[in-house]
Amino acid sequence: MKGKWAAFLAAMTTITLWGMSYIWMDRLLEMGIPVEFFVPVRIALAGGLLFVLNKSLHYDMVIRRKDWLKYLLLSLCMPFVYFVAETYGLKFTESPTITSLIIATNPIFAMAVGLLIFKEKFSVLNGIGVFVTLAGLWMVTFTRTEIGALFYVGILILFIAVISEVSQIAFTKSLSATYKPSVIVMYQFLFGAVFFLPLFLTKGIGSFDAATYLGWKVMYPTLALAVLCSATAFTCWAYAIKHLGVAHVSIFLAVCPLLTAILAFLFGNERLSCLQWAGMGIAMVGIFLTEWTPEKKTT
Repeated sequence: MKGKWAAFLAAMTTITLWGMSYIWMDRLLEMGIPVEFFVPVRIALAGGLLFVLNKSLHYDMVIRRKDWLKYLLLSLCMPFVYFVAETYGLKFTESPTITSLIIATNPIFAMAVGLLIFKEKFSVLNGIGVFVTLAGLWMVTFTRTEIGALFYVGILILFIAVISEVSQIAFTKSLSATYKPSVIVMYQFLFGAVFFLPLFLTKGIGSFDAATYLGWKVMYPTLALAVLCSATAFTCWAYAIKHLGVAHVSIFLAVCPLLTAILAFLFGNERLSCLQWAGMGIAMVGIFLTEWTPEKKTT
């Protein structure tokens, strides 16, 4: 029971930090810092920090031959595809709350994968949850009075991020039986940094200005993203996946949009209308319904 509560705490810690991540990323984008700069720096710092941690704790960091492909695919899905899609989605929609809400539709896609590939069974209530979620998303997304030219492109890109996240959860679950959560995330970020290297060397530092890029206004959110939202959050997430399972962990993503909206409101990054707040609430209820599995009574 203690292990289960620790896993719940780890999941909530992750969601809280991820809720903050959209605020910090939005600040960097507003300053004109390229995605190809701060994302690779974020994950490289996180991977290096976890390497020092795992080495100091004397964890086994040897990758078995049969697991190399899993690690490479894991790193390709997350952080490479996910962070590129997530950050560009945030850039084009110009909304931390909408970005967080679309990312939180992960359980719907996880349900589709389970239904189509693994032939898992889902209740009518789960199906209703999908439609409720979509209705809530429509209320939040399509009732904006002002949208940028690439707003809807950003929405589509965010769904690519969701698909990559579903894939990384599956790979993490597969590896968690053999490796420590912090070791999985360490390799995930170190390999991901290699995938990002061509983008970093071209677009990332193409207009590099030391006074701006290395100033505290840029380094503060970048370090926060690396230490808190990457190294800490993803390690906690891997721990939660290992002890709670994929289905139960996915439901925590439903809380993330609410946290992001509240934080964005408190920090003055974003204002939502009453209809959008209502839509967000409806979407979150729908996400919970997609994951709802009533416990069978025992006699």
